[in-house]
Amino acid sequence: MSCSLLEFCRLQELRTVRDYLFHNQKPAPAEEKDQTADNQLSWDTSDWESAWDTGDNKEEEATSASTVEEESAGQGGPWLQDCVVSLSPCSDLLVVAHEHKAVFLSAKWRTDDSGREEMTLAVSWTGTLSTEEGECVSSSVCIPLASQKRSSTGRPDWTCVVVGFTSGYVRFYTENGVLLLAQLLHEDPVLRLKCRTYEIPRHPGVTEQHEELSILYPAALVTIDGFSLFQSLRACRNQVARAAAAGSDVIQPPPLAYKKWGLQDMDTIVDHSSVGIMTLCVFDQMKNASILGGFNASVKGSPPAMSQYVTVGGGPYTGFYYAVEGSSQPLLSHVALAVASKLTSALFNAASGWLGWNKNKNEEEAVQKQKPKVEPATALGIRFGLPDSRRHGESICLSPCNTLAGVTDDFGRVTLLDLARGIAIRMWKGYRDAQLGWLQVPEERVDREFSPSASLPRRHALFLVIYAPRRGILEVWGMQQGPRVGAFTVGKHCRLMYAGYRLMGVNSVTSQGWQLHTQQVCLLDPITGALRTVNIPFHLALSDKKSERAKDMHLLKRLTTILKSREVEPDILESEAKSVLLDIKHPAIKKQALESLLSNKNAPVSGLTNITCTLHDALKQQDPEEVDTALLQLCSSQLKLLQLYTDIQQLHSAADVEACSENDPLEGMRDELSRVGPTLQRYAQLTSRPSVSFAQDSPDSPLPVQAFLSQMECTEDGELKVIRGPETEWNQLGNFLFWGCLCGKSPIQKVCDTLQQAGISPQQLLSLLLNVWLQREKEVLQKSEETVRNLHILLTALSNMKGAVEESWDPQSVSPWWQQVRSTCIQSHNAAAALLAAFVAHHAVKASITSQADSKLQSEWEAVSLELEQWVVCVHQLEDVLVLQTLLLVPPPQGAGGGAAAQCSIKTLLEGGTGGIADSVSKWVFRHNLAPERLKEILQRKEDKDAKDKLEQKAGDERTNGKQQSQEDTDRTAELLVAVCQRFPHSLSPDLLFAHCCWEYVVQWNKDPEEGRCLCCAVEHLKMVSSPHIQLGISTMMWSTFIVKRFSAAAYLMEKVGKAPKDRLCRRDVGMGDKAVTSFLGCGVQLLQILMEADSAVEEVSAPELSVEEAWCGAEGPASIAELALEQRGVHYPLVQHHCLLASLLHATMTFSLRVKPLSLFDSKGKNAFFRDLTTIQLMPSGDMDPGLVSLRQEFLLRLLTGWVLAIDDPSSSASSTGCPPLPSTGPKADWWPSLCLELGSLLQVNPDILRRHLVCELYNQGLDPRAEEVMLEVEDKDVLGSQLLVLTGQRLSYSLLHSQSQTQAAMELLARLPPTLCTWLKAMDPSELRCPLVPLSQTSRLVSRLIEILPENHAQYSLALHLLEAVDALTTED
Repeated sequence: MSCSLLEFCRLQELRTVRDYLFHNQKPAPAEEKDQTADNQLSWDTSDWESAWDTGDNKEEEATSASTVEEESAGQGGPWLQDCVVSLSPCSDLLVVAHEHKAVFLSAKWRTDDSGREEMTLAVSWTGTLSTEEGECVSSSVCIPLASQKRSSTGRPDWTCVVVGFTSGYVRFYTENGVLLLAQLLHEDPVLRLKCRTYEIPRHPGVTEQHEELSILYPAALVTIDGFSLFQSLRACRNQVARAAAAGSDVIQPPPLAYKKWGLQDMDTIVDHSSVGIMTLCVFDQMKNASILGGFNASVKGSPPAMSQYVTVGGGPYTGFYYAVEGSSQPLLSHVALAVASKLTSALFNAASGWLGWNKNKNEEEAVQKQKPKVEPATALGIRFGLPDSRRHGESICLSPCNTLAGVTDDFGRVTLLDLARGIAIRMWKGYRDAQLGWLQVPEERVDREFSPSASLPRRHALFLVIYAPRRGILEVWGMQQGPRVGAFTVGKHCRLMYAGYRLMGVNSVTSQGWQLHTQQVCLLDPITGALRTVNIPFHLALSDKKSERAKDMHLLKRLTTILKSREVEPDILESEAKSVLLDIKHPAIKKQALESLLSNKNAPVSGLTNITCTLHDALKQQDPEEVDTALLQLCSSQLKLLQLYTDIQQLHSAADVEACSENDPLEGMRDELSRVGPTLQRYAQLTSRPSVSFAQDSPDSPLPVQAFLSQMECTEDGELKVIRGPETEWNQLGNFLFWGCLCGKSPIQKVCDTLQQAGISPQQLLSLLLNVWLQREKEVLQKSEETVRNLHILLTALSNMKGAVEESWDPQSVSPWWQQVRSTCIQSHNAAAALLAAFVAHHAVKASITSQADSKLQSEWEAVSLELEQWVVCVHQLEDVLVLQTLLLVPPPQGAGGGAAAQCSIKTLLEGGTGGIADSVSKWVFRHNLAPERLKEILQRKEDKDAKDKLEQKAGDERTNGKQQSQEDTDRTAELLVAVCQRFPHSLSPDLLFAHCCWEYVVQWNKDPEEGRCLCCAVEHLKMVSSPHIQLGISTMMWSTFIVKRFSAAAYLMEKVGKAPKDRLCRRDVGMGDKAVTSFLGCGVQLLQILMEADSAVEEVSAPELSVEEAWCGAEGPASIAELALEQRGVHYPLVQHHCLLASLLHATMTFSLRVKPLSLFDSKGKNAFFRDLTTIQLMPSGDMDPGLVSLRQEFLLRLLTGWVLAIDDPSSSASSTGCPPLPSTGPKADWWPSLCLELGSLLQVNPDILRRHLVCELYNQGLDPRAEEVMLEVEDKDVLGSQLLVLTGQRLSYSLLHSQSQTQAAMELLARLPPTLCTWLKAMDPSELRCPLVPLSQTSRLVSRLIEILPENHAQYSLALHLLEAVDALTTED
């Protein structure tokens, strides 16, 4: 505990400050030309100004100290020495001014890299302060003003910045640079501003000092009364705020009361101190009267009160002035002059400056020229001084107690003055350009202060802080004749900031209960931007002879050094520590030394025991009244703990282990263990996968004695209490106490007896034991029989301890002891260990009840049965959890969706609500990517055991290429799932499971919409739900929660671009790529179709009743998805159908990249109904549609059919075979597109026959004749179709006869033989319209024969068809 320099704040943007203040390093920014209007008005323009000023310096806000140093070192380390700097005593505002410019820095909190909150000072305002031509800033102070609110805790309400100028003006500003008032009290330059605020008197005889602001001029001193100043500043601030807000009338603020003294008989004055009011004793009064008035001077009865002022400068070097109270009347200045003349037009000034109006510049200049009247000074003669003709004083610094002052001079000396006696009492040499500050340190709070007898005031120590910039050193000296108690090397360009005052506006009443923290002395380093405060402990003021504490601190430091060095031998450490502990006198320090010794990791247990024992004996030998009871108690408690640690350590290393008792506790649990054996084995396989951990975190690492001591504490009645620390430490302690017993390496009964004698409560021991058992599950399962046996013995031993199981519990209640075991098992995620612990506890409860049954009364059987009943339920639940957890631990196949295996416990499943179990299984299904069909097969297998062989055979068929091992794994997983479903027949009923799987997949899809597969799987799972009620509810929820928003975005996007949008637009508006949008719209169609089917089927089937297994009835939490689904309202069928129609149109548009504005295919009613809630009844389109709309729709559907024909055309297959190859069930080639198109046609009022005819023509056009013949059978208007196909046949024949590259002789001859009408007709044909002109003649021949069948004989073109038939036949025979 020695002197220290603590950094408490850091300055941001120092470079910005320097660049702004010094023109020679950076050209002045443009906006500085005229900022006077800004300064006079409370427009908060700091945001604009900082944006201008800091221009490119944003990234420099958090510059490290090193970069600031690089910038400052060369360019102007001492730049701060040329500035006027003042810091608020609350350290929340720093003012740096140079010539006519100033920068205000305000406190801000920010988080540093390591996550700690730290205070910084950042630029909050920059601007020009001077208004007169050629005036500069010469002095400034920041005065925090106290809040007047009763709830205030002592933080300042706001801070006033007082600035003195070379013109004689003193101006007062807010923290935002807004001018409140300006006073011209004397027409010489202001040399120094100093402030004095209220201090609570420490002793009854001390005179209470008034608050005041003193202003020093070269030959005058003005003192402004603090109360008057406080009221004026508040009034002006309120007035400025009103004027800025509403431009209201000016209110006259109260006038400033001040006194003005003309200081006589001193050549030059450069600094001053206003010491305050002092009253002389009678002897001093008579002495002064005789010196001043001669031998016969008369003396007044009561000594007059006088204000003392001390000045420094030259001739004399120090002057002492005394102004008798009442000798001069206070002057009243008209405050309104500064404020009113400017505020009346302030708004207009500011507005005109910004908006370009400059009408009243002359008016403002006129106001500036009218200087206020300056009152004459009252002459005050010097009483006496310290004459030294060659020495010139440079500064004076008054101590907080107003009795001492430090003075610096041009000879590099620092002189200490006693102000009451007017003499120099001490001098330091070699401190050129020194800066001074004072520190008043209160005595540390000792125990006596908290007792009622603490009537004595706390002592305070005074220290003088001297900063010598030439040497770059900061020194701290004890007063008055004390030694140097601290020295720091700090750099040569710092500034020592000493305010010497606190908050203004405080009095003895308002300061009650305030916890105000102000820094007395701060050191500002412009190189690093750090603000540091000096921290000095009180005991340094005590002389070395008296200060036992200083010696004790030295001894403590020595002990700390020994403990830190790792090479010390244990014996040397022990002897050194003993001597130090015995030498230390102060009990608090002795206690601190003992604690640091006990918490040291290098000290061995034996050494610690010896040291503590020695100290304990030494204390016992002392007089009981002198011994510190807390220290003695600490020694005895730590000795007890060290002994316990040693005993347990010895027991664990003991070779003898107790023989097992006669009756084996496992006998009664054989059935249970064999029942869950296979599941435990599978669980153990799944949990024993290799993992990485750190050696020091290993549970087998020994528990250091320090960790043991830190987790134990002695209570006042001698009991031991375990303190619950972090999880790892808690586990370590449990391992230390019980793991040896569980493994069978330690004597269980002896360990339990030792712990019981130590006085640790059985409940805490039980908690530690169960914690170890559950945490070390893997090791427990490796040798389960042995560990279970030992757990049973341990648990029984703990139960038999005093205070474990109550001797008489209420017959209707449950034993808290066994309830603790149950609640631990219920909360545990380690399912296997928890189940084994429950088996053991259940068995132990049965045994204890059986043994007590004979001696207990009959009436207690009910409570007994209640306890056992709870155990039966708990064991059943744990078995369920074990099977479920085993399933959840099965790792997914490689390449499936990842994610860690879910951890479950009884508690999490109960809190998960009725759907918690289904939810966890659905997450597992998603991780394993289990197909809905496969899941359905497994669930059917649960219901129908006979299908087992068939299922295995099918699973084998699926993976004929896979390895035998993976096949076995798959079957074992399926069996596990079946086992889980059998244990949860209600919670995992197929409908519930499929519902949860559907929801899980859609939630996962919503996280990454690019994964269209997830949405498809969700829809497939939804199809598997057999109950239409659940299906309807889930479809509605899916639509409203996840689908409709993206669906509407896709519709509006297509409407906007008028075609299938490109990938970039899809990603921007819908949030997924174009392929994903296509898949999404397809799923949307399927979802709406499921919704319509479910809505139709709801009436025929009653709603299912959802139930939960009896053991799991206590579930509390969110409702399951199925329950929510059953609560959904019914849907409006026509509205769903309307949306389904739009979804189909959008899906077709994206699939075939068609050009269409989908919403434009509907009238206004149809458009308005879209994207409304499906449960509401909307006004739907009805009656005949506008023919224009119908033609648009028809055009779209025809384009859709053309797109499908182009998609299915596979030239290789169609050319080679006449049969139709099978089409896929999804994608653009799907076989259901034509039928969908016809369905859409009927819904959109488009004639379906037109669509069929178009499809036939398109298929023939593409050369897909077999498919065309199938569709042709359904066409009703054969005449029109015949005419269309006749043209198509003509085009084909024209191509083969006239346009083919291989025109044969035979073809030319045939052409010559054809009838002229046919020949002319063929020549008029344009075969380029055919997409596939090269069709085999046999197909064309079939087409013509079909034509003859279709066309009636009276048809106009029948003869032409006959001619065509002849021509084709002739061509065929030629071939």
